[in-house]
Amino acid sequence: MPEKKEIINVITLGCSKNIVDSEVLMGQLARNKFGLSADSEGADVAVINTCGFIEAAKQESIDTILQAVALKKEGRLKKVIVMGCLSERYAAELRKEIPEVDAYIGANKMDKVVLELGGDLKQELLGERLLTTPTHYAYLKISEGCDRPCAFCSIPIMRGGHISKPMERIVLEATRLAALGVRELILIAQDSTYYGLDLYGKRVLASLLDKLGTVEGIEWIRLMYAFPAGFPTDILRQIADNPKVCRYLDMPVQHVSDPVLASMRRGITSSQLRTLIAQIRETVPGIALRSTLIVGYPGEGEKEFQELLAFVKETEFDRLGVFLYSQEDGTTAFPLGDPVPQAVKEERHAAIMEAQQEIAFRKNQRLVGTTMTVLVDSTENGSAVGRTSHDAPEVDNEVTIHSAAGLTVGNFYPVTIVEAEEYDLFGIPASSAGT
Repeated sequence: MPEKKEIINVITLGCSKNIVDSEVLMGQLARNKFGLSADSEGADVAVINTCGFIEAAKQESIDTILQAVALKKEGRLKKVIVMGCLSERYAAELRKEIPEVDAYIGANKMDKVVLELGGDLKQELLGERLLTTPTHYAYLKISEGCDRPCAFCSIPIMRGGHISKPMERIVLEATRLAALGVRELILIAQDSTYYGLDLYGKRVLASLLDKLGTVEGIEWIRLMYAFPAGFPTDILRQIADNPKVCRYLDMPVQHVSDPVLASMRRGITSSQLRTLIAQIRETVPGIALRSTLIVGYPGEGEKEFQELLAFVKETEFDRLGVFLYSQEDGTTAFPLGDPVPQAVKEERHAAIMEAQQEIAFRKNQRLVGTTMTVLVDSTENGSAVGRTSHDAPEVDNEVTIHSAAGLTVGNFYPVTIVEAEEYDLFGIPASSAGT
């Protein structure tokens, strides 16, 4: 009688790149005949895919490890394996502080996780995944690592240099995802606009978008993590003209003050940044521009912050996230210390978010009375929740659809917007026919 395979609970922390890594890992485990559990109840082994990007993420990862170790001590888990960014960056320290973990395995080392569990890597399955997102959308990682020298960022320490996936492999993955029912692809990377330089000697993101647009079944293609320095402007024609590419762009700018940008080693000036934003909006009318900022970076005095706040009010980003600076050891900014007090960081964060809230409210109010295409993500009690092409899952606006009987998850519907708040829209079906 064959030995019963263990049941594995894969816990994913951090960003969408980690989600993809965990999904690929679970695909491998399933083909190795392991059982998979959505939680620790009934599981034999916990595999924790950690994040080590900023202090809050590191603490969440450590807390999750400690919870799993406690279950192991109680006899409710046989084994705990830690993988991912935190393990890559702090393996020696973690082994010393939490020795009860059975194995610490770094980032980009999924094969070692499979081997540690007693399986073998199925090379023919590389790229196949068990989706943990709703089946109508999926993240598609186009590259790994980063070659950018950003002073505040620890990603190259954990993930290594930039490595593009071959274009044909990405298209194959997209085709496989479409066969699973995926209708929206969300392209992710540490730096998506760098795509192709290492493989093809030039940036070829526009060509990739064009090829992905031919995949049958895919209706929306969304681009995330577009670095502004060296931005390949040829992708703007794809966003403007390719009917499957959403008029949406996630481009983290981080700051606008020239001294801060220079210290951050962002490779772009305030003037160049403003010119690029104007070019994006001119080339792609109606584009939803999402960005992220960092407040409290060393050297950000009141003058630099006021410049950033004025920039937010002037630029009117459609979507905006703001992070408090986190001093990370091993980065080039680490020797600068962390001179901006936490209370000041929080005040600056609040001031920017208050300005953005007013901008978002005005923009959403203009949508009242218009009809928009909405992809339904969930339904409950006669209502539905979905997103427009201007909104990525988890981080952007949602549309609550009333009188939604007959609407099904994963379909697109015309929805008339009847009410708007700062970060949410409310509507009713403009027709009962889905696509």
